[in-house]
Amino acid sequence: MAIQRVDARARTAASPRVVHALLRDGATWPEWGTVDTFALERTGPDGGESVGAIRRFRTGRLYRMREQIVEIVPDQRFSYALLSGLPLRGYRADVDLTPVDGGTDIRWHSTFHAKVPGTGWIYRRALQRVIERFVQGLADRADRATDSAAR
Repeated sequence: MAIQRVDARARTAASPRVVHALLRDGATWPEWGTVDTFALERTGPDGGESVGAIRRFRTGRLYRMREQIVEIVPDQRFSYALLSGLPLRGYRADVDLTPVDGGTDIRWHSTFHAKVPGTGWIYRRALQRVIERFVQGLADRADRATDSAAR
């Protein structure tokens, strides 16, 4: 089965620190993402939403995702792996933050394999739309945080 790839980008006037803080705080994801609820199932060994933490998100009545934080590089990268919730294997998403012109370029990219042969393209198309909404929502929310701090 072919590996599937999703890649979306956005730019914000906010600093990488502001964007990274939003990514690290799962409770903010329903504000700017496509999820309805968040719960921290298990803290990471370093406490809270650190590497190893398991986070749960619900979207609608059908989708309940469990994700584990697998990498954190302060103000540069936030990565997680899907543990359950979609019929995918090896799903990993990396959100890379690059400082530019006083703001941040956000690149949210993921790879995965479909569990059911022949369905990878369907999940790639659906997840592309979802990730595009996530990355734009994140950029917009970071902009609002920066505008509020400037007042």
